[in-house]
Amino acid sequence: MSDASTDRDDRPAEVSDPLLWRLATAVADTHQPDENGACDNGSCFGAAWPCAAWNRAQEGLRAAQSTPRTAGTERALDQDPSADRGRPAPQPTPPQSDRAPVEVTPAA
Repeated sequence: MSDASTDRDDRPAEVSDPLLWRLATAVADTHQPDENGACDNGSCFGAAWPCAAWNRAQEGLRAAQSTPRTAGTERALDQDPSADRGRPAPQPTPPQSDRAPVEVTPAA
């Protein structure tokens, strides 16, 4: 990746996952609105902005700023008793956030 935005060191101090932050920032930078309100990234081919990729990048930016899980928490979530009885474990509901999207400005 030679994009200058991935080399920035302007991430907030509360970022707990710098790699996820850089990746999400790179995606958000490349999925910006054009003058007609569509995503200007060729992979979106005229999709309205904000596009799905930009929205996922916002989720990544929020996740990169969240408190990391501890090993004990992950282990407890993986040990679902229903999985031992041959039934599929219930799927977790994705967390909902009332945080505003993180604004990303294109690199100069």
